Amino acid sequence: MAESAIHPSAVVDPAARIGEGCEIGPFCVVGPQVTLGRGVVLKSHVVVAGETVIGDETVVFPFASVGEIPQDLKFKGERARLEIGARNRIREYVTMNPGTEGGGGVTRVGDDGLFMAGSHVAHDCQIGNRVILVNNASVAGHCVLEDDVIVGGLSGVHQWVRIGRGAMIGAVTMVTADVIPFGLVQGPRGHLDGLNLVGLKRRGTSRDEIHALRDMLGKLGQGSFRDTARQLAKGENGPMVSEVLDFILGPSDRSFLAPHP
Repeated sequence: MAESAIHPSAVVDPAARIGEGCEIGPFCVVGPQVTLGRGVVLKSHVVVAGETVIGDETVVFPFASVGEIPQDLKFKGERARLEIGARNRIREYVTMNPGTEGGGGVTRVGDDGLFMAGSHVAHDCQIGNRVILVNNASVAGHCVLEDDVIVGGLSGVHQWVRIGRGAMIGAVTMVTADVIPFGLVQGPRGHLDGLNLVGLKRRGTSRDEIHALRDMLGKLGQGSFRDTARQLAKGENGPMVSEVLDFILGPSDRSFLAPHP
């Protein structure tokens, strides 16, 4: 097994669990409740605190802070956890916080994500696989970002918002309501601006499936999202259309971003 390389200037608590082949660079601080998987790299000046697990082969770049207490005034020091998956790239000045008692106690980040410089994942978020947060994008507490979501630079996601699989949020956008899977949202106060066609094509979605999604989106825009979705769900639908309808009819007390009038 490959031994871990720990720089002499790093401060690693003896109780921390360090996987084989890890690299911990200069001036990093690793707390006693931290678990690093195999091949994790902390470049330099990284702080990993709290009850935090970082999955195999994730790389954390300088001045990132993961696992420090939530930015929530209701937090009273209760047990909280941050779980980060494998092969993520967590760039400079990124912050990720653990959960809170009121939100289930765990923040989860999936695999193969890219969290660009200055981006933020708040307490109790559930972040899927292959998610990209572009520079200075911020996701507030209790949000759910499903797989393959992209949030553009300088954008903000309001607390408790859900963003469905494959959706894309444009740059400098404020997202205040749920976003359907494969949707494209952009604008200072974001509105639904069609489908994330670039993402759908990159994933090899067939022309027929894209046409079916477009047809569904046109019908959804003619009335209440949930009422129309209930009617559409009674018919025969392909798997991607069904995924969007299930998302709309899923548990949430928030409204949905709709097409701009």
